[in-house]
Amino acid sequence: MKQKFDIIQSTCVPLPLENVDTDQIIPARFLKATTRDEKFFGDNLFRDWRYDKEGNPKPEFVLNNPTYGGEILVAGKNFGSGSSREHAAWAIAGYGFRVVISSFFADIHKNNELNNFVLPVVVSEEFLAELFASINADPKMEVRVDVPNQTVTNLANGQSEHFDINGYKKYCLMNALDDIDFLLENKDKIEAFEQAR
Repeated sequence: MKQKFDIIQSTCVPLPLENVDTDQIIPARFLKATTRDEKFFGDNLFRDWRYDKEGNPKPEFVLNNPTYGGEILVAGKNFGSGSSREHAAWAIAGYGFRVVISSFFADIHKNNELNNFVLPVVVSEEFLAELFASINADPKMEVRVDVPNQTVTNLANGQSEHFDINGYKKYCLMNALDDIDFLLENKDKIEAFEQAR
C-alpha cells in the first residue's frame, strides 16, 4: 500500500532466524495466484510456519502470539535469500509490516521490498542482537525509524544507528510514489527535454 514514510514508531515482531528465504516468506504454491490482493498474500505470509496442514494456527509461531505486534519485523541475518519472487515483498506489505530490520538482506529481495513500500533497514549485528534482547525483555518496547534522517533507534535503551538508503528510493517512499508515479510527476521535464533535443 502506498503510504508516505516519515517517522515510523512501533512495537516489533521478532523473527530471530537466519537465512529466511523467499519460499519460507511465501511458499511457491502461492505464485500461481492471479490476484495482487494484499490481504491474500498477507494472510499467507510465512504460511507453512503459521499454520498446520489442516489450516490451524500454530501457537508457537510468533505471528500467532498476541504478545507481539506492530509495523516492524525484526529478522535474523540474510533475510529474503533464495528465489527473486516479488510475491515475498507483497506478503510482507500485505500483512501490514512497513519496516523490516535485519543485519543483511538478499539484494533482489531488498529492492523488491523498496518497490512495494516496505523499508529494509540494515543494522549492525550488535545492534540487531540488542534489539532482539530488548524485545524479549519487553514485547511492548518500541523502535523509531526516522526516514528523513536515516536513523533507527531502540527506544528501550536509546541506542541508535544510521542506515543507508538509495536517494531516489528515499524520495519515492517519503512521497508515496512508485516508479510510474515518479515519471508522471516529472512528465513536463521529460517532455521539455525531448523537445530540446
